Amino acid sequence: MARNTWLIAGGILSAAAAVLHLGVIVGGPDWYRFFGAGEAMARAAERGSAMPALITFGIAVILAVWALYAFSGAGLIRRLPLLRTALILISAVYLLRAVALLPALIVRPEIIDTFAVVSSAVVLVYGLAYLIGTWTGWRALTPARAGR
Repeated sequence: MARNTWLIAGGILSAAAAVLHLGVIVGGPDWYRFFGAGEAMARAAERGSAMPALITFGIAVILAVWALYAFSGAGLIRRLPLLRTALILISAVYLLRAVALLPALIVRPEIIDTFAVVSSAVVLVYGLAYLIGTWTGWRALTPARAGR
């Protein structure tokens, strides 16, 4: 079976994002600010609250699981449960996050900063990698039937 390079790329991107989120926890308040988590998260981290780290760690875990699904779809690791469904949902979340910027541009353009534009472009690339990988590998992603 040929490897699905789109899903491999998506998995690498999600894994890198997971590691980056862990780096933000270690980097502390300045990293929360730089990576757009918001002033409230940065201030909570400055106060020693565990909440920013817990939220960021939770996001890192989700991204790591998404990377595993991409690698599963690419044939690098064993088939994970609900593979096609998960890849569709992951693609949708990334793509919806990317286009969420558009209504904000219309309704409240003053809140859009460079980080919002760059992060939307980044997750658009992630979403397209998952979408194209899922689309091109659809037949290979079909669960094997017993007795076939």
